[in-house]
Amino acid sequence: MLIQDIRDSLFDVSDLNQLKCDLNRLQPVDVGEYITQLPEKQRAIAFRLLNKAQAIDVFEYLPTELQEELINSLHNVQVAQIMEAMSPDERAELFDELPAGVVKRLLQQLSPEQRQATATILGYPEGTAGRVMTTEYVRLQEGLTVGEALSKIRCQDEDKETIYYAYVTDNNRKLVRVVSLRQLLFTFPDVYIRDISSDRVIKVKTETPQEEVAQIMKRYDLIAIPVVDREERLVGIITIDDVIDILEEEATEDIQKLAGVSGDEEALSAPLVTMRKRLPWLLAIMALYIGAASAIAPFQSVIAAVPVLAVIMPIFSNTGGTVGIQALTVTIRGLGVGEVTPRDTFKILRKEILAGLGTAVVLALTMMALSMIWAKPQERWVGLIAGTVMATNTMVAVTLGTLLPMGLKRLKLDPALVSGPLVTTMLDTIGFLTFLTLISVALHVFHLPQ
Repeated sequence: MLIQDIRDSLFDVSDLNQLKCDLNRLQPVDVGEYITQLPEKQRAIAFRLLNKAQAIDVFEYLPTELQEELINSLHNVQVAQIMEAMSPDERAELFDELPAGVVKRLLQQLSPEQRQATATILGYPEGTAGRVMTTEYVRLQEGLTVGEALSKIRCQDEDKETIYYAYVTDNNRKLVRVVSLRQLLFTFPDVYIRDISSDRVIKVKTETPQEEVAQIMKRYDLIAIPVVDREERLVGIITIDDVIDILEEEATEDIQKLAGVSGDEEALSAPLVTMRKRLPWLLAIMALYIGAASAIAPFQSVIAAVPVLAVIMPIFSNTGGTVGIQALTVTIRGLGVGEVTPRDTFKILRKEILAGLGTAVVLALTMMALSMIWAKPQERWVGLIAGTVMATNTMVAVTLGTLLPMGLKRLKLDPALVSGPLVTTMLDTIGFLTFLTLISVALHVFHLPQ
């Protein structure tokens, strides 16, 4: 049964029995997508058609706003069952988005163990390993044999988030070793865990930034990584599905910031939400462009004297900004995926300058040719200045596009804070001032024809 088949069916009472059978046969992620696309009044009805196990699985795939909507419409017993069955990290992520009063009520409905697990995760700063970890993991004692370890996993750990790795701790819960499920399955039962486990444990601290966690797991091809506190005590793990979410979140945030969009806007956001998130950026960008326009204002008489300047200047703006954004995007992407660090600044700058030199020559010659084509015969001298400034602006663009994000990264700030509109405005201001100043000097000093 495909999700499209259900989507195409009529949603009325006569179809509810069939719809119930269909929804409970589908994968939870497909059911979540289907319910999300239903009209608001029908979402709760569709969700109530799910059996208990399916409802618990589906709930974690729903958008946060829809989760909140269902919490308000479902019976307290149903909500309590769903909250209790959710993984601690998913529950903490949901609680982050809910009103404080709702969170307090939901916490009271949790068992003491789950309440403590959720409170632990919520106690760490956003964007850190502690905030995205789960407290459901397999922990073994050093003195166990392989047979005893497997028995423990079978009897007590069926609900753990992952059992591919088991983490070995001492009596103080300090992480000392790690062993894979594969090693346990292919080792004789009477062998001790300490004899087959590895003491080369790759781990992260609770305060480690989440993007750094993702880079570490990518580097070492891990499907889970342990999280320890400042005393090296094991407090949780981060699994590969969480890392995929982190990478998507970070990439989305960087792309949106580069375009001057709020980092948490979604494609299907309500129109008012979209306006509220975009308008502050647009007003800020308008303020920046006022600075660029102010650079042109004193040269109005120069532009009037040489009309071809009005045709040439938009090319400066678009080309210089594009060159800067190209360098900026490549640098931010390299920092984001861990390909480069601030220590590589001069290597990257050298590469960009060498590439920029070739680019500058081609763009300068093109600018000169266009200027001479569009200009009147007595204005063709403008092409020489236009080509020179285009080459200069290109080199400034690749330099700024490299140094600005590298500088922010060195200061422990998000490189994506340097957005495309900001770089474009800076280059416009520099380019316009340089170009118009040189034109003005040429007119007044050399008495060139107009």
